[in-house]
Amino acid sequence: MDFHTPLIPARLIRRYKRFLADMRLEDGREITAHCANPGSMMGLKDEGQLCWLEPNDDPKKKLKYGWRLVDHENGHFTGVDTSMPNRALKAAFMAHEVPEVADYATVRPEVKYGENSRVDFLLTDDDKPDLWLEVKSVTLCRTPGLAEFPDSVTARGTKHLNDLAEQARRGDRAMLFYLVQRTDCTSVTLADDIDPTYAQAFRDARKAGLEVLAYSCNITPKGITLNARVPFRFD
Repeated sequence: MDFHTPLIPARLIRRYKRFLADMRLEDGREITAHCANPGSMMGLKDEGQLCWLEPNDDPKKKLKYGWRLVDHENGHFTGVDTSMPNRALKAAFMAHEVPEVADYATVRPEVKYGENSRVDFLLTDDDKPDLWLEVKSVTLCRTPGLAEFPDSVTARGTKHLNDLAEQARRGDRAMLFYLVQRTDCTSVTLADDIDPTYAQAFRDARKAGLEVLAYSCNITPKGITLNARVPFRFD
């Protein structure tokens, strides 16, 4: 999936109030960009970090830049926009490009289920059980090559796990899809120390029948596309 508008480079001054980041453009101007990421962004928000921003001229938007990428300046990138995985995966699912779920005929986003929740995708087919699929963007890396989720306590993530587990108990399929938005990681695991409650809910959901799938991404300032399946490590 290509970005709508060509990205421009900037240096991070500070990220604050979760969804705001002050940046310095190449011409020296200081601007505020929208940061579409509610997590801690651990390791991705150091002052002076090279970033890539997407400009916009939408009169309905107060902020004229969106923070899309972190450039590690070693050939690797991290996608920081947590809305990107759903958009990229919707296109991949519709094109039947994910072999593990390619035999489902219909893909519906944002379907109500559970306790006042919406699942990211519901995949259906006449001769298969419904597949309830939740997507998580993974950007934390504390050990070279290993991505971790979550990067902060996530009560919402725990709720999603409980809802998925209930769908599995009812006889449907339930899947958690971890999309690793880092080009420097080749596997993914749980960050038990950051959110033990989430980790326990994950293990309980696995016992109930939750399926887990993890994929990496191709990321450049031009766009983000699905790459290849990567191992998910859990006990």
